[in-house]
Amino acid sequence: MAKRIVTDAVLAAVALVLFVIEAQIPPVVPIPGVKLGLANIVTVWALIRIGAPDALGITLVRIALGSIFTGTVPSFVFSLSGGLLAFVAILLLRKLLKEDQIFVAGVIGAIFHNAGQLTAAAIMYGTASVFVWSPVLILSGILTGLFTGLVAQLLAKKIPRSIGARRN
Repeated sequence: MAKRIVTDAVLAAVALVLFVIEAQIPPVVPIPGVKLGLANIVTVWALIRIGAPDALGITLVRIALGSIFTGTVPSFVFSLSGGLLAFVAILLLRKLLKEDQIFVAGVIGAIFHNAGQLTAAAIMYGTASVFVWSPVLILSGILTGLFTGLVAQLLAKKIPRSIGARRN
């Protein structure tokens, strides 16, 4: 039990550090919501390797603390809605993926993260006009999700299974 708590805490800290570092990088494109999503590397790896309950805890801790350190209430809502929708999408997909297909989880997660954020924005601002960004966010989700998914896949190959033995 202690090893599990320590592992989850370390992974949450790594995800938080990646999130905070990325928040300091100026936007590459002037489109709201387009970013690499480096913290999602940890989420994808944890969900695939150690299981849903731990990965959900890691994700929620990262979102809560990341919002406290770098954001505002709207950013918390966007992160939470995007993070939870991405989490559910990857959770439903993960049993179908082989070890060399983990990158797909990164792509699906990024696309659903953007969908969750757009939905939250539509609700918060009372307009569906935010969905005009959908094509751009889908494309950016494919590209950034491919990157984060490939990194998660590489980590799954490099990190010994004993560190991330699946628990569910």
